[in-house]
Amino acid sequence: KQAKQADAAPLPCGCPGSHARAIARSQEEAGSGVCAGEQPSRLSQWPVQIKLVPTRAPYFQGAKLLIAADCTAFAYGGFHERFIKGHVTVVGCPKLDGVDYAEKLTEIIRDNDIQSVTIVRMEVPCCGGLEMAAKRAIQNSGKFLPWQVVTISTDGRILD
Repeated sequence: KQAKQADAAPLPCGCPGSHARAIARSQEEAGSGVCAGEQPSRLSQWPVQIKLVPTRAPYFQGAKLLIAADCTAFAYGGFHERFIKGHVTVVGCPKLDGVDYAEKLTEIIRDNDIQSVTIVRMEVPCCGGLEMAAKRAIQNSGKFLPWQVVTISTDGRILD
């Protein structure tokens, strides 16, 4: 009953990313009590927050860079295996951080030997800020390197 009430609640400030809703999962999807064992973290460096990471950290040399929205690792169950493994990971939330990441990301890409960039964002409109900042950073770096954008739905599916 509470989930239905949350679904019917008006959107705060009209933002789809703030819309409260329950996500129904079948028992199979939810894990049905079968233990698959602990999955190891694939994180290869610290810190991960864009605001905290040093732009010339040695781990950026020769790296495949993953730029991810904060929520993506929670929404997509296999995030470590699918995205973090083999990448240097930086994360941020353009809505909550209230900063334009383009300048810092430009420095990271321009000043290091970055091999590729993968941007993982949520489907909600506010995540567009992270995608746009990353695209501007690639362009402003003056480098031509492979890049891709992956969008995750709020119920944890890869949309593109």
